Amino acid sequence: MARPEATAPGIGAPDIGAPAVGALVDHHCHSVVAAELDDDALAGLLTESDRPPAPGCSPFDSAIGLAVRRWCPPVLGLPAHAPAADYLARRRELGAAESTRRLLAAAGLDTCLVDTGLTAAAGRALLPLTELAGATGAVVREVVRLESVAETVSAGAEDWPRAVGEALAAAAADAVAVKSVLAYRHGLAAPAERPTRSAVVAAAGAWLRGGRGRLADPVLLHHLLRTAVDVCAELRLPLQLHTGFGDPDLTLHRADPSLLTDFVRAAEPSGVPLVLLHGYPYHRQAGWLAQAFPTVYTDLGLTASYTGPRVAAVLGEMLELVPFGKLLFSTDAYGLPELFVVGAAQFRYGLGMLLADWQAAGACSAPDARRLAQLVAVDNARRLYRLG
Repeated sequence: MARPEATAPGIGAPDIGAPAVGALVDHHCHSVVAAELDDDALAGLLTESDRPPAPGCSPFDSAIGLAVRRWCPPVLGLPAHAPAADYLARRRELGAAESTRRLLAAAGLDTCLVDTGLTAAAGRALLPLTELAGATGAVVREVVRLESVAETVSAGAEDWPRAVGEALAAAAADAVAVKSVLAYRHGLAAPAERPTRSAVVAAAGAWLRGGRGRLADPVLLHHLLRTAVDVCAELRLPLQLHTGFGDPDLTLHRADPSLLTDFVRAAEPSGVPLVLLHGYPYHRQAGWLAQAFPTVYTDLGLTASYTGPRVAAVLGEMLELVPFGKLLFSTDAYGLPELFVVGAAQFRYGLGMLLADWQAAGACSAPDARRLAQLVAVDNARRLYRLG
């Protein structure tokens, strides 16, 4: 399917003379559920929590809920800010397949780099990458989940270090990046030193004897991280790392990206780009790392959706330090096609408002603003992931 025109204004572009941001390169996202969802299941995918809402509360009553009601109803033929009940009724009337098709197409995405480590949402399977590509009209490429690959490796403890490296190299051969969820498994305080082989073998033996469950041993996780650097260096791939907020499986203070500083220094000689995803509320720490270390890049990701009306302010906080050539756009959309629309619209709106303010204050020229918008929306990702 043909790509959207990169120069066409997309949903969310503010009508204030700001630079038009057209088709986007979404450098980190997940697939979506195209099956019918009941209202509670759909609303539940608007929050990072995996718990039911408190009595009398709804995920629609939040900044992201406002953003969904702002950007998504017009795509389905309703006025902006339609009540949640009206929106959900219209979605049911159209059916999940048609609603998904309309929403994904409306996001205006040129390319999607999809983390395949998640395969279901709300108990329903996610669309395969080929079907996601057809629905978005975008080029879709895979991002390989490091820990997911490791958990599939069948090898004894002595052979586990070698087998993991080979499995990751094979899985990443046709991918555009590797991603780690170390923040969820143990936290981001990775040491500069590689674990010794004897320590890795002992930890692998304990994990195997324990039934090969969720891989959370810090020795194995840190070995995996260094293995990923080796593989990414060989294949010339970036390494993405989740940082900042997430679901309750994560302990937030352990996801502060500044905890990666020793690892960043240790990995720097490899030349592997390290891409810090999301970051909030530590987005300024991510900005400092991107400013201080040539190999570090960052994005705003799902933060743009969750901060709703405050998106321009948070984006401005990131750009206080992040070099313009090192900030990337992503939706981190997962499960709901609405999150692609909201992520793209919030980004276009927030960046447009921010750059309009900068121009009005004399901080940059109109050509500066157009160039910055093009870098963050498209060009930085194309260069970093060698997308052509």
